[in-house]
Amino acid sequence: MMSPEDQELQENPTAAEEISPDMIIKHPLQNKWSLWFYKNDRTKSWEENLMEITTFDTVEDFWALYNHIEVVSKIPLGCDYALFKYGIKPMWEDSRNKQGGRWLINVMKSQRSTDLNNYWLEILLLMIGEAFDECSEDVCGSVVQIRNKGDKIGIWTADVRHADAIMKIGRSVKERLNLPPRNTLGYEAHADTQSKQGSAAKCRYSC
Repeated sequence: MMSPEDQELQENPTAAEEISPDMIIKHPLQNKWSLWFYKNDRTKSWEENLMEITTFDTVEDFWALYNHIEVVSKIPLGCDYALFKYGIKPMWEDSRNKQGGRWLINVMKSQRSTDLNNYWLEILLLMIGEAFDECSEDVCGSVVQIRNKGDKIGIWTADVRHADAIMKIGRSVKERLNLPPRNTLGYEAHADTQSKQGSAAKCRYSC
């Protein structure tokens, strides 16, 4: 069952467009969030390519942002969107991410025009609606990466040792995206991803 906040997020706010902005009572979110964009410019360093676009802390401001940016399936190859709690940068080195990891969803190129946008939006709604209940505190943010061989969505959490919270978050994501049981999601520690020898890091958890 969706929380009242999550139900509110599903509503279309366009009905309020004709009302004077001064008359609109906005619905605050529990956390403030930042949207980041990574531009694949090989003449710049990784950090120079990472830009914080804007922040928001209400339902209405989220929809205003989402409805005015390019949908994720249309951003250029090599680029990323990231939505993180305000003050947390979407990088392994951030102190809030260092001890954590990510649930990883691999999206085939053939799904880019069909499922990718929906998956990304549903994950955003799960996060900003605090739909993981008491485990929402463990969520740092999410990154979607557009790549030639297939796209990836990662849901980042704060501490790889919080097994119960990690598993609840993973199961909630899988259920919300209506992924079939045979589609196994893996959770990678950032430390393992940084030191991996092959193309993929080992999974600490799976669901």
